[in-house]
Amino acid sequence: MMQALRGVRYLQSRTITQAMSELSVPVPWGEIKGRVWGPDHGHPVLCLHGWADNCGSFNTLIPLLPKECRYVAVDLPGHGQSSHRHPGVFYAFPSYVMDVRRVVEALQWSKFSIIGHSMGGNIAGMFSALYPEMVDAVVLLDSFGFLPTDQNEIPGVMRQGMDELLQYEKKSEEDKRRVYTYEKAFERLLAANPELSEQSVHVLLERGLVQVEGGVMFSRDFRINLRNIARLTWDQCLEAQSRITASLLLVLAENGFEKKYMKPHQHELVAAFLQAYRDRNHTVVTVPGDHHVHLNSPEVVAPLVSDFLQTKVLSQSDSTTDDKSSRL
Repeated sequence: MMQALRGVRYLQSRTITQAMSELSVPVPWGEIKGRVWGPDHGHPVLCLHGWADNCGSFNTLIPLLPKECRYVAVDLPGHGQSSHRHPGVFYAFPSYVMDVRRVVEALQWSKFSIIGHSMGGNIAGMFSALYPEMVDAVVLLDSFGFLPTDQNEIPGVMRQGMDELLQYEKKSEEDKRRVYTYEKAFERLLAANPELSEQSVHVLLERGLVQVEGGVMFSRDFRINLRNIARLTWDQCLEAQSRITASLLLVLAENGFEKKYMKPHQHELVAAFLQAYRDRNHTVVTVPGDHHVHLNSPEVVAPLVSDFLQTKVLSQSDSTTDDKSSRL
Protein backbone atom coordinates (compact mmCIF):
# COMPACT_ATOMS: atom_id res chain seq x y z
CA MET A 1 0.00 0.00 0.00
CA MET A 2 1.41 3.40 -0.95
CA GLN A 3 0.51 6.69 0.74
CA ALA A 4 1.74 10.21 -0.02
CA LEU A 5 2.12 13.23 2.27
CA ARG A 6 4.00 16.26 0.93
CA GLY A 7 6.16 13.95 -1.13
CA VAL A 8 6.74 11.52 1.74
CA ARG A 9 6.37 7.90 0.61
CA TYR A 10 5.47 4.90 2.74
CA LEU A 11 5.86 1.32 1.51
CA GLN A 12 4.14 -1.24 3.72
CA SER A 13 5.92 -4.41 4.79
CA ARG A 14 5.98 -6.54 7.92
CA THR A 15 8.47 -7.58 10.56
CA ILE A 16 8.17 -10.59 12.83
CA THR A 17 7.04 -8.42 15.72
CA GLN A 18 4.80 -5.73 14.24
CA ALA A 19 3.87 -3.78 11.12
CA MET A 20 6.67 -1.68 9.65
CA SER A 21 6.83 0.75 6.73
CA GLU A 22 9.68 2.09 4.65
CA LEU A 23 9.90 5.88 4.55
CA SER A 24 11.29 8.24 1.92
CA VAL A 25 11.50 12.02 2.33
CA PRO A 26 12.67 14.11 -0.67
CA VAL A 27 15.48 16.59 0.03
CA PRO A 28 17.38 18.92 -2.35
CA TRP A 29 20.19 16.40 -2.93
CA GLY A 30 18.08 13.19 -3.03
CA GLU A 31 16.19 11.31 -0.34
CA ILE A 32 16.27 10.68 3.39
CA LYS A 33 15.05 7.15 3.97
CA GLY A 34 14.02 5.25 7.04
CA ARG A 35 11.47 3.02 8.73
CA VAL A 36 8.19 3.58 10.52
CA TRP A 37 6.50 1.57 13.28
CA GLY A 38 3.20 2.09 15.05
CA PRO A 39 -0.29 3.50 14.38
CA ASP A 40 -0.83 6.38 11.96
CA HIS A 41 -2.11 8.67 14.71
CA GLY A 42 0.21 7.49 17.46
CA HIS A 43 2.32 9.96 19.42
CA PRO A 44 5.19 10.91 17.07
CA VAL A 45 8.71 9.84 18.08
CA LEU A 46 11.75 10.49 15.88
CA CYS A 47 14.67 8.06 16.30
CA LEU A 48 18.19 9.20 15.35
CA HIS A 49 21.04 6.69 15.10
CA GLY A 50 24.72 7.13 15.87
CA TRP A 51 27.72 7.84 13.68
CA ALA A 52 28.32 5.27 10.91
CA ASP A 53 25.19 3.31 11.93
CA ASN A 54 21.76 3.45 10.32
CA CYS A 55 18.12 3.28 11.39
CA GLY A 56 18.46 -0.48 11.90
CA SER A 57 20.09 0.54 15.17
CA PHE A 58 16.55 0.74 16.60
CA ASN A 59 15.23 -2.55 15.18
CA THR A 60 15.50 -4.42 18.47
CA LEU A 61 14.46 -1.58 20.79
CA ILE A 62 11.34 -0.14 19.16
CA PRO A 63 9.27 -3.37 19.34
CA LEU A 64 9.71 -3.24 23.15
CA LEU A 65 8.48 0.37 23.49
CA PRO A 66 4.88 1.64 23.97
CA LYS A 67 2.66 0.62 21.08
CA GLU A 68 0.73 3.91 21.27
CA CYS A 69 3.61 5.76 19.59
CA ARG A 70 4.43 6.34 15.94
CA TYR A 71 8.18 5.74 15.62
CA VAL A 72 10.06 7.14 12.64
CA ALA A 73 13.71 6.05 12.48
CA VAL A 74 15.70 7.69 9.69
CA ASP A 75 18.97 6.93 7.95
CA LEU A 76 20.81 10.22 8.37
CA PRO A 77 22.30 11.58 5.12
CA GLY A 78 25.40 9.65 4.11
CA HIS A 79 24.24 6.64 6.14
CA GLY A 80 22.17 3.55 5.36
CA GLN A 81 19.97 4.00 2.31
CA SER A 82 19.80 7.81 2.41
CA SER A 83 21.44 9.92 -0.29
CA HIS A 84 24.97 11.23 0.13
CA ARG A 85 25.52 14.97 0.32
CA HIS A 86 26.78 16.85 -2.74
CA PRO A 87 30.52 16.61 -3.54
CA GLY A 88 32.66 19.06 -1.60
CA VAL A 89 30.23 19.32 1.32
CA PHE A 90 31.12 18.56 4.95
CA TYR A 91 29.05 16.30 7.20
CA ALA A 92 28.58 18.71 10.09
CA PHE A 93 26.22 18.62 13.07
CA PRO A 94 24.29 21.78 12.11
CA SER A 95 23.49 20.17 8.75
CA TYR A 96 22.07 17.11 10.51
CA VAL A 97 19.92 19.38 12.70
CA MET A 98 18.59 20.96 9.50
CA ASP A 99 17.89 17.48 8.14
CA VAL A 100 15.70 16.77 11.17
CA ARG A 101 13.85 20.01 10.48
CA ARG A 102 13.23 18.89 6.90
CA VAL A 103 11.96 15.47 7.96
CA VAL A 104 9.49 16.75 10.57
CA GLU A 105 8.31 19.44 8.16
CA ALA A 106 7.55 16.74 5.57
CA LEU A 107 5.80 14.62 8.22
CA GLN A 108 3.82 17.68 9.37
CA TRP A 109 4.84 17.15 12.98
CA SER A 110 4.51 20.26 15.11
CA LYS A 111 5.27 18.52 18.43
CA PHE A 112 7.14 15.26 18.89
CA SER A 113 9.60 13.29 21.00
CA ILE A 114 13.16 12.31 20.04
CA ILE A 115 15.23 9.24 20.87
CA GLY A 116 18.86 9.68 19.88
CA HIS A 117 21.86 7.38 20.22
CA SER A 118 25.41 8.77 20.34
CA MET A 119 25.70 11.26 17.44
CA GLY A 120 21.92 11.06 17.05
CA GLY A 121 21.64 12.17 20.67
CA ASN A 122 23.86 15.16 19.98
CA ILE A 123 21.63 16.10 17.05
CA ALA A 124 18.59 15.65 19.31
CA GLY A 125 20.08 17.89 21.97
CA MET A 126 20.88 20.71 19.57
CA PHE A 127 17.52 20.47 17.81
CA SER A 128 15.72 20.59 21.17
CA ALA A 129 17.72 23.67 22.14
CA LEU A 130 17.02 25.50 18.86
CA TYR A 131 13.36 24.43 18.56
CA PRO A 132 12.24 23.87 22.17
CA GLU A 133 8.58 24.46 21.32
CA MET A 134 8.59 21.45 18.96
CA VAL A 135 9.98 18.82 21.34
CA ASP A 136 8.10 17.41 24.35
CA ALA A 137 10.51 14.66 25.42
CA VAL A 138 14.11 13.66 24.68
CA VAL A 139 15.82 10.31 25.29
CA LEU A 140 19.61 10.34 24.99
CA LEU A 141 21.17 6.89 24.65
CA ASP A 142 24.84 6.96 25.70
CA SER A 143 25.11 10.56 24.56
CA PHE A 144 25.49 13.86 26.42
CA GLY A 145 23.18 15.63 23.96
CA PHE A 146 26.07 17.76 22.72
CA LEU A 147 29.68 17.23 21.66
CA PRO A 148 31.74 19.69 23.73
CA THR A 149 35.29 20.43 22.64
CA ASP A 150 38.05 22.10 24.63
CA GLN A 151 38.36 25.65 23.36
CA ASN A 152 42.07 25.44 22.63
CA GLU A 153 41.57 22.32 20.48
CA ILE A 154 38.96 23.77 18.09
CA PRO A 155 41.34 25.47 15.56
CA GLY A 156 43.35 22.26 15.18
CA VAL A 157 40.21 20.17 14.76
CA MET A 158 38.86 22.51 12.10
CA ARG A 159 42.13 22.51 10.19
CA GLN A 160 42.36 18.72 10.36
CA GLY A 161 38.83 18.33 8.99
CA MET A 162 39.53 20.66 6.07
CA ASP A 163 42.83 18.95 5.22
CA GLU A 164 41.17 15.53 5.39
CA LEU A 165 38.46 16.57 2.94
CA LEU A 166 41.05 17.86 0.47
CA GLN A 167 42.98 14.59 0.71
CA TYR A 168 39.80 12.56 0.31
CA GLU A 169 38.87 14.44 -2.86
CA LYS A 170 42.23 13.49 -4.41
CA LYS A 171 41.52 9.77 -4.04
CA SER A 172 40.33 7.75 -7.00
CA GLU A 173 36.80 6.38 -7.02
CA GLU A 174 38.27 2.88 -6.79
CA ASP A 175 40.05 3.78 -3.54
CA LYS A 176 36.90 5.37 -2.15
CA ARG A 177 34.54 2.48 -2.93
CA ARG A 178 35.98 -0.94 -2.15
CA VAL A 179 34.12 -4.15 -2.93
CA TYR A 180 33.87 -6.92 -0.32
CA THR A 181 32.27 -10.28 0.15
CA TYR A 182 29.52 -10.20 2.77
CA GLU A 183 31.78 -12.13 5.14
CA LYS A 184 34.62 -9.62 4.76
CA ALA A 185 32.23 -6.70 5.25
CA PHE A 186 30.93 -8.40 8.38
CA GLU A 187 34.49 -8.83 9.68
CA ARG A 188 35.34 -5.20 8.96
CA LEU A 189 32.32 -3.79 10.77
CA LEU A 190 32.85 -6.08 13.75
CA ALA A 191 36.53 -5.14 13.94
CA ALA A 192 35.61 -1.45 13.96
CA ASN A 193 32.90 -2.03 16.60
CA PRO A 194 34.01 -5.01 18.71
CA GLU A 195 31.32 -4.33 21.30
CA LEU A 196 28.61 -5.21 18.78
CA SER A 197 27.06 -8.67 19.01
CA GLU A 198 27.12 -10.75 15.83
CA GLN A 199 23.35 -10.32 15.55
CA SER A 200 23.74 -6.54 15.81
CA VAL A 201 26.32 -6.53 13.03
CA HIS A 202 23.89 -8.39 10.75
CA VAL A 203 21.14 -5.90 11.66
CA LEU A 204 23.29 -2.89 10.73
CA LEU A 205 24.56 -4.51 7.53
CA GLU A 206 20.98 -4.98 6.31
CA ARG A 207 20.86 -1.27 5.41
CA GLY A 208 24.60 -0.69 5.51
CA LEU A 209 25.53 -2.59 2.35
CA VAL A 210 24.65 -2.25 -1.31
CA GLN A 211 24.95 -5.06 -3.84
CA VAL A 212 27.39 -4.38 -6.70
CA GLU A 213 29.15 -6.41 -9.35
CA GLY A 214 31.58 -8.72 -7.62
CA GLY A 215 30.16 -8.41 -4.12
CA VAL A 216 28.96 -5.66 -1.79
CA MET A 217 30.04 -2.16 -0.81
CA PHE A 218 29.30 -0.17 2.31
CA SER A 219 26.47 2.20 1.50
CA ARG A 220 27.64 5.00 3.77
CA ASP A 221 29.54 8.00 2.45
CA PHE A 222 33.10 7.69 3.72
CA ARG A 223 33.24 11.47 4.15
CA ILE A 224 31.44 10.84 7.44
CA ASN A 225 34.79 9.48 8.69
CA LEU A 226 36.41 12.89 8.29
CA ARG A 227 36.81 15.15 11.32
CA ASN A 228 33.68 17.15 12.13
CA ILE A 229 34.67 20.82 11.83
CA ALA A 230 31.58 22.34 13.50
CA ARG A 231 32.48 22.44 17.21
CA LEU A 232 31.14 24.08 20.36
CA THR A 233 33.00 24.78 23.58
CA TRP A 234 31.82 23.36 26.91
CA ASP A 235 30.34 26.75 27.87
CA GLN A 236 28.46 27.02 24.57
CA CYS A 237 27.07 23.52 25.07
CA LEU A 238 25.95 24.38 28.60
CA GLU A 239 24.16 27.46 27.25
CA ALA A 240 22.42 25.38 24.59
CA GLN A 241 21.56 22.72 27.18
CA SER A 242 19.82 25.37 29.30
CA ARG A 243 17.45 26.15 26.42
CA ILE A 244 15.94 22.64 26.34
CA THR A 245 12.44 22.78 27.82
CA ALA A 246 11.42 19.18 27.05
CA SER A 247 11.52 16.43 29.66
CA LEU A 248 14.79 14.56 29.24
CA LEU A 249 16.07 11.07 30.05
CA LEU A 250 19.79 10.36 29.67
CA VAL A 251 20.77 6.68 29.69
CA LEU A 252 24.51 6.13 30.00
CA ALA A 253 26.29 2.81 29.51
CA GLU A 254 28.86 1.75 32.11
CA ASN A 255 31.36 0.86 29.39
CA GLY A 256 30.08 3.39 26.88
CA PHE A 257 30.99 6.75 25.39
CA GLU A 258 32.63 8.42 28.36
CA LYS A 259 34.88 5.47 29.15
CA LYS A 260 35.73 4.82 25.49
CA TYR A 261 36.15 8.31 24.05
CA MET A 262 36.58 10.99 26.72
CA LYS A 263 40.07 12.03 27.83
CA PRO A 264 41.05 11.75 31.52
CA HIS A 265 41.07 15.53 32.04
CA GLN A 266 37.51 15.77 30.67
CA HIS A 267 35.85 13.52 33.25
CA GLU A 268 35.37 16.41 35.68
CA LEU A 269 33.79 18.49 32.93
CA VAL A 270 31.49 15.57 32.03
CA ALA A 271 30.40 15.28 35.68
CA ALA A 272 29.53 18.98 35.75
CA PHE A 273 27.66 18.67 32.46
CA LEU A 274 25.59 15.75 33.77
CA GLN A 275 24.91 17.60 37.03
CA ALA A 276 23.53 20.49 34.99
CA TYR A 277 20.93 18.08 33.60
CA ARG A 278 20.03 16.90 37.10
CA ASP A 279 19.78 20.50 38.33
CA ARG A 280 17.11 21.06 35.69
CA ASN A 281 15.14 18.05 36.96
CA HIS A 282 16.16 15.81 34.10
CA THR A 283 16.86 12.13 34.72
CA VAL A 284 20.36 10.66 34.35
CA VAL A 285 20.78 6.90 34.80
CA THR A 286 23.57 4.41 34.14
CA VAL A 287 22.98 0.86 32.93
CA PRO A 288 25.33 -2.11 32.46
CA GLY A 289 26.51 -2.47 28.90
CA ASP A 290 28.52 -0.82 26.15
CA HIS A 291 28.02 2.00 23.70
CA HIS A 292 25.46 0.01 21.66
CA VAL A 293 23.55 -1.39 24.65
CA HIS A 294 20.21 -0.29 23.12
CA LEU A 295 20.88 -2.55 20.12
CA ASN A 296 22.76 -5.41 21.80
CA SER A 297 20.60 -5.64 24.93
CA PRO A 298 17.40 -3.68 24.32
CA GLU A 299 15.70 -5.34 27.30
CA VAL A 300 18.05 -3.34 29.56
CA VAL A 301 17.08 0.02 28.04
CA ALA A 302 13.45 -0.52 27.03
CA PRO A 303 11.84 -0.39 30.53
CA LEU A 304 13.50 2.95 31.27
CA VAL A 305 12.51 4.49 27.94
CA SER A 306 8.98 3.04 28.08
CA ASP A 307 8.35 4.35 31.60
CA PHE A 308 9.70 7.77 30.61
CA LEU A 309 7.50 8.05 27.52
CA GLN A 310 4.49 6.76 29.42
CA THR A 311 4.98 9.20 32.31
CA LYS A 312 6.16 12.32 30.49
CA VAL A 313 4.22 12.11 27.24
CA LEU A 314 1.50 9.48 26.92
CA SER A 315 -0.12 9.96 30.33
CA GLN A 316 -0.09 13.72 29.75
CA SER A 317 -1.91 13.23 26.46
CA ASP A 318 -4.46 10.98 28.18
CA SER A 319 -5.04 13.62 30.86
CA THR A 320 -5.57 16.31 28.26
CA THR A 321 -8.05 14.11 26.40
CA ASP A 322 -9.93 13.33 29.62
CA ASP A 323 -10.09 17.02 30.51
CA LYS A 324 -11.53 17.87 27.11
CA SER A 325 -14.06 15.05 27.36
CA SER A 326 -15.25 16.19 30.79
CA ARG A 327 -16.05 19.63 29.42
CA LEU A 328 -18.20 18.32 26.57
